[in-house]
Amino acid sequence: MKKLRLSVATILLAISVLCLLLIQAFQMIQLYDRKTIQFKHSVHTCLDKIAFRHEKAEDFRRYMQIVNHDFSGHYKDVLKQEFKNLISAQESISIQDTSVFVNGEMENYLVIRGKAFDSISGVTAEQKVLARDVREIRDLFQKQGVNIPTSDSARLSVQLNQKVLQQIFKKAKFINEMMIQAFKDNIYETPQTRVDAIFLDSVIHMELSNEDLPKEYHFAVANEFGSIIDFKVKPDSYSKELNLKNCAKINLFPSNSLDENLYLFLYFPKKNAYIIKEMKASFIVTILLVVMIIIALVFMFRTILEQKKLSEIKRDFISNMTHEFKTPISTISLACEALGDKDMLPSSEQSTVAPFVKMIQQENKRLELLVESILHSAVIDKGEIKANPEKLNIKEIVENLILNAQFRIQSMNGSINFIYQGDSFELTADKMHVINLIANLIDNAIKYSKETPEINILLVHDTKNFNLSVSDKGIGIKKEYLPKIFDKLYRIPTGNVHNVKGFGLGLSYVKSICEEYGWNIEVQSQIGEGSTFIVTFNTKSKWKRN
Repeated sequence: MKKLRLSVATILLAISVLCLLLIQAFQMIQLYDRKTIQFKHSVHTCLDKIAFRHEKAEDFRRYMQIVNHDFSGHYKDVLKQEFKNLISAQESISIQDTSVFVNGEMENYLVIRGKAFDSISGVTAEQKVLARDVREIRDLFQKQGVNIPTSDSARLSVQLNQKVLQQIFKKAKFINEMMIQAFKDNIYETPQTRVDAIFLDSVIHMELSNEDLPKEYHFAVANEFGSIIDFKVKPDSYSKELNLKNCAKINLFPSNSLDENLYLFLYFPKKNAYIIKEMKASFIVTILLVVMIIIALVFMFRTILEQKKLSEIKRDFISNMTHEFKTPISTISLACEALGDKDMLPSSEQSTVAPFVKMIQQENKRLELLVESILHSAVIDKGEIKANPEKLNIKEIVENLILNAQFRIQSMNGSINFIYQGDSFELTADKMHVINLIANLIDNAIKYSKETPEINILLVHDTKNFNLSVSDKGIGIKKEYLPKIFDKLYRIPTGNVHNVKGFGLGLSYVKSICEEYGWNIEVQSQIGEGSTFIVTFNTKSKWKRN
């Protein structure tokens, strides 16, 4: 039976370890999936930034193609005309380039001089204005406005700038023509012209350096049909062999609805290594936890095996020891009988020897009973105890045991009260086990009673069970000791006082018999008031070992 229990424990232990590993593996897979989703989200966010920066950079490049066009001659003509309109009676106007330090930076300005001659008075007047050279229109894309460093001509300069800009962007026909021509050129641009692979790689590198993403990557640009564009000049990270299905994808020109869509495909070759690295802390904790649990389970299993081995050695030792004790006990018993024989000793010596012989017989008998109890306990532990079921009358067994117990308590003026309720008290069980069970309960009630034992025994028969309760008004048992009183060799601690003799085997034997038959036993006790043991005999239960 115990071998079967050990095998079951081993199987359950193996299943537990396997389930633990499966659970931890499942959790790691879930964590990997969550990290993968998080990684994809971060990559798409980065791709949005890359597409935005690249598109704005390309728009700026297109605008600069227009802005960088040389229209200085037309600009100066417009500037002179607007200067005449703002200041009347001007006969000659000249424009000269100059440079001025503004906020620590060198900037281009124009000095506009206007001369007027009054024929009546013969006076010549000259007026100067310092105006911003708006031919550097590219600065307008980078700066908001600059204070003019000449207080006398500040208002006039601002007006000139505004008027000239209006003239250039509203009235200059060549700018409109250039815009139309740029639009036409843009429509017929090839993908290689629209995208600079080197510049795109720099944008990708810059964005990835600001993100918590792998720094090693490969990319490609493809059209709407999934064909990868080949560039004459391309960086090492550009690859035409990419499997586009495994890449993250973004439209390079999301705001351009007129031109052909071009897509950026970004691939990270060390994606899995990066995700596993992100899981490093959780992975280490999981591995340590699994290792610790496995070590604990293995240690526990080894401890169980060692305890089982020690228990077997102890049982074998007890069994051998008790068998060896039987021989000297029998020899002592025979010697006592021989000494009690009148023919063995002279009559004058018999009166002197008789008390000692009687004492030896009593102690030898007591020793024999203790050895039998130990041997019986060892037999139960080995699972070799047998049962010979037969029909018994519980009421008759109790009455016989009470009759025997009354001889023990007569000298102490004790009493045993027996009450039974019911008509039939028949039970099928092993007679020796039932007698020993009830005898142990009555014996405990006598041993742990006070000076005058007062024991009450109640036997009740209901429809299915017999309920036998044995109560005493003795010293009682503390609550913390109640769960342990059925353990083998356990005795309630009393310090160095041992008023009650025994080995702590009686209640352990009672518990073992009840478990084998499927009976129930419980105890109720109050310290200083006594204890009550209740056994429920199930009439339909059978001996489990048969």
